Amino acid sequence: MIRQLILILSLLIATLAPTVHAQDYQSSPPRQDATPRDFGPYLGPYRAKVTARMLEDFGEQYLYAPQNAALPAPAPDEQRVVFLGDSITDRWNLAKFFPGKPYVNRGIGGQVTTQMLVRFHADVVALHPAAVVILAGINDVQGVFQVETEQQIETNYEAMAELAQAHGIKPIFTEIMPVNNYTPNAATVLQDRHPDELARINAWLAAYCAAHHDQLIDYGPVLRDDKGLMRADYTSDGIHPTDQAYAVMAPLAEQAIAAALAKP
Repeated sequence: MIRQLILILSLLIATLAPTVHAQDYQSSPPRQDATPRDFGPYLGPYRAKVTARMLEDFGEQYLYAPQNAALPAPAPDEQRVVFLGDSITDRWNLAKFFPGKPYVNRGIGGQVTTQMLVRFHADVVALHPAAVVILAGINDVQGVFQVETEQQIETNYEAMAELAQAHGIKPIFTEIMPVNNYTPNAATVLQDRHPDELARINAWLAAYCAAHHDQLIDYGPVLRDDKGLMRADYTSDGIHPTDQAYAVMAPLAEQAIAAALAKP
């Protein structure tokens, strides 16, 4: 009796399972398993929560969808500017540091350039800005949500620039900002975010902007200490600027925006 039940179950499973024939054509190579990696007690649960939602909405476009829908079109004489980025942009209180300016914050903490590219239409193009300030890449290098080569990161920059220009929006890029490992909660920042890789990406970005006549913001000179890292008093975690840091960054952003908007 037991043998008969096992046989029946085996036949049922075989019937329900999708049939794969040797002659079925597939262009792509077989999928590979993810590379095992311990993200630690904080990043592990955070990554699990965010990636679960990313399977439904990779660019996390749902976050700003209500604000985008409620935002009126720019006035005829308004030169709207969208700030697109990750948590460094997300935490920047634009109304406080740029009072009276038609600047729109579309930063999302933890995002990588691939996600920003996915949501570029919804969070930038659809808002009809005159310019977009793009600050991205630090999370790409860490590899929490995407494992990318430097070339892939640079390609995402290029794609965002081309999208902006195709819609009459002036792209303004920002070099990846300096980091440090001066506090206990910043102990692993340098090993996770590789300053040498950041420098190579920044060099590529500077060359790209020069070749395409795009504005480039480099906050490094006002943020670095004599070791080339982020000043200790400008961040508490080695990555995110304090209000004191945002205060010295704001004039450089204003200068780049004015220069971009002045171009025909």
